[in-house]
Amino acid sequence: MSGTSFDRLLGFSLPDRHARGRAVRLGPVLDQVLAAHDYPPAIKHLLAEALVLTALMGGLMKGEGSQLTMQVQARGAIVELLVCDFLAGALRGYVKHDPARIDELGIKPSLGTLFGEGSLTITFDMAPTGQRYQGVVPLEGHSLTAAIERYFARSEQVPTLIRTSVAAGSAGSVGGGVLLQHLPEGEKGGARLHAREDHPDWEHVTVLAGTIGDEELTDPELSLEALVWRLFHEEREVRSEPGLPLSRGCRCSIEHFEDILARFSKGDRREMRDANGIILVDCAFCAREFPIQD
Repeated sequence: MSGTSFDRLLGFSLPDRHARGRAVRLGPVLDQVLAAHDYPPAIKHLLAEALVLTALMGGLMKGEGSQLTMQVQARGAIVELLVCDFLAGALRGYVKHDPARIDELGIKPSLGTLFGEGSLTITFDMAPTGQRYQGVVPLEGHSLTAAIERYFARSEQVPTLIRTSVAAGSAGSVGGGVLLQHLPEGEKGGARLHAREDHPDWEHVTVLAGTIGDEELTDPELSLEALVWRLFHEEREVRSEPGLPLSRGCRCSIEHFEDILARFSKGDRREMRDANGIILVDCAFCAREFPIQD
């Protein structure tokens, strides 16, 4: 698969409705990340959905070098760990799961089936200010998309609507999504004026966005700009930002791991060495091993 319809992130806003949004469609980048491990179909679908969500949330950040990390953890579950991150348009992701137990499930098992009682952590590392914002909430909802919507409602108190879709075909995987948020028009006495679920503007936006279909989100013939226009063409103004190109972005290298190992004591590093004095570092994101001479 190729073309400008894939691996792009589009920002847009509806000024009259105090709403902003992001739209994304992943293609080759999705296949590159999924190919790092021999994931079964259910895990491929889960990780593809997670990467779409990570791109949408990562696109909300401003400032070069800012990073978004999404992590789901659950002890003793079929899926113990799901982690994805976004940095300057570069995406990566990994899932640790029990292969024996996952084989008994279909392609799209529920979130509860995969994780049981897990926790969802979203971390925003803002490069311009050096600040870190982190929210941790129980993992709730029938899907990962629903869980992220609940995260924004509970942790950020920002009305948020998210729609995602993943399709797998002979030409490769495609993942698409749209994220919409209702923003406060202003502040008065510390209370937000318009960032609430029952505001008429937000209800109007969610009704329009609710008409989007799975096929539209993954259709390579429908550009992101055309998708947004199809949803909101009756609005007085729809502002869009140039689409950010997306890439597979594992940042592992021998230099990177040497820097990390230098933070350990000499005694700790001695225990890590093999008989030849080599510290073998495994990168779960790209399934590669890096021999470090200590």
